Amino acid sequence: MTVGIAILGAGIFAKEAHLPALLPLVTSGEANLAAVYSRSAKTAQSFADAWKEALPNAPPLPVYSDDSGGDHDLDALLKRSDVHAVAIVLPIPAQPDVVRKALAAGKHVLSEKPVAKDVATGIQLIKDYESGFKGKGLIWRVAENYEVEPGYLRARQAVLDGSIGEVVLFNLSAVNYIDETGKYYKTPWRTVPEASGFLLDGGVHQAAVVRLILAEQHAPAFLTGHATLTKKYLAPHDTIHAVFKTKSGATGVIELSFAAPQPSRSSTNITVTGTKGWVRIEGVKVDVEGVQKPAVRVTIRKLVPAPTDVDAHATKEETQSWDELHVGVRNEFASFVAAVAKKPDSSKIGDMTVGEPRAMLRDVAFIQAALTSDGKQVSFDELLHGL
Repeated sequence: MTVGIAILGAGIFAKEAHLPALLPLVTSGEANLAAVYSRSAKTAQSFADAWKEALPNAPPLPVYSDDSGGDHDLDALLKRSDVHAVAIVLPIPAQPDVVRKALAAGKHVLSEKPVAKDVATGIQLIKDYESGFKGKGLIWRVAENYEVEPGYLRARQAVLDGSIGEVVLFNLSAVNYIDETGKYYKTPWRTVPEASGFLLDGGVHQAAVVRLILAEQHAPAFLTGHATLTKKYLAPHDTIHAVFKTKSGATGVIELSFAAPQPSRSSTNITVTGTKGWVRIEGVKVDVEGVQKPAVRVTIRKLVPAPTDVDAHATKEETQSWDELHVGVRNEFASFVAAVAKKPDSSKIGDMTVGEPRAMLRDVAFIQAALTSDGKQVSFDELLHGL
């Protein structure tokens, strides 16, 4: 089965990430890009032009928009029988209603993270899906590319298989530089309070890393945090610091900021410390045929037996390290297309269900808790009690 897909939302991320992720699926015959929609015809056409440039032999991509008239608006696109699924990459506040509309039209859905602007909105959307559409066989996944990055999955496996022993503590520091001339800052919805700014849009990535690497047995149970603002143009907040305690009793510290004074301060570093070793994850650039590309560097240091004549219990440290290129968007699209085509084992990577909305809501809950805690302890069971 060739899966017909439409892209709903034709902005920066759609062109720079979704488009190249779809190319190998289209060239292999697994998928067909059937249409593109955006609020403006100009933006949708820009995506269509980029698709034609990437795939010169492809037929012109049909364009739909809110300003194109009734026969070329979103409703018209969703009536097309050759569109089996949609990939939604619209502003956070707008996505839930479009998810519902697409599901109601009988389309499978891959919607960009976060699942919703806040926990309450996410709970209602998940309830609507599970009660009205899931039983009909319709797939809804939330696209969180960090969840399927090979580097983070390596780190997760080190925790799951006991390579570092019992988890004791977790540290994550992700500091980013955003200025007023940046391409993402110029997408105004990211800077309005309703969407919680960059801390929600970008912060859920880091919350997903916490969830992914620590796995269910070490899932955060309680959090205490503070949110601050350094750069006024990033209001309402640009920085959070939080301490959390997991179900297993381990503790973690999170530093997440978009207030770096200059690009050289930008960095991402994660450490998971166990009773028998530790894992370090760093964001790096690696050379691929003369081009610097982003990657995740994973270093695992663990204690292994080193028997000697003097001490039968002696140990030594064993080190392994990998650099894994960022391929998460490609992986999530490939998995989604396979699921729509009903290929076996397409919904899981290892023990984990890919793109599960309930799991993604935990990422939103993590950021929401950090933004609203104001030094008071937040229980995740209480925050998510409606689901």
